[in-house]
Amino acid sequence: MSDFFSRVMEIKREGNLEELGRVIPYASFIKIGYERDGEGLIVVLNKSEDNVGNSHLLALHGGVVGALLEQAGIMQVIWECELTRFPKIINLSVDYLRPSLGARDTRARASLIKQGRSVTNVRVTAWQSDPDKLVAAANMHLLMR
Repeated sequence: MSDFFSRVMEIKREGNLEELGRVIPYASFIKIGYERDGEGLIVVLNKSEDNVGNSHLLALHGGVVGALLEQAGIMQVIWECELTRFPKIINLSVDYLRPSLGARDTRARASLIKQGRSVTNVRVTAWQSDPDKLVAAANMHLLMR
């Protein structure tokens, strides 16, 4: 078991979402944080001009939105499943539904659709001010062993 995986599992046991945001370098770089609400884990891409990819619309770069969706899916699997190793992405399909504006936080929530012994299917949705107005959605498959 890697030191990184061990540290993530320790953070999971402690329930320390703030620390989780510090140990994942790319998530820290693009300013991803973590919250919980009554429904579970929410991954938050905090507003940042550094993540803007379209300077005319001031919209987030699609790769940053994709990274948010990926992070939300992986973190949900980590939070919900008993793991012996870090899940690996098999595929990720992203639907961009409307511009994600860089001047707002973007939130994402994932749900496990089917967890198998080898592969888990995850659905992720992202929104800004209104959870009913999605800015992006994704389906992903993760290798679990």
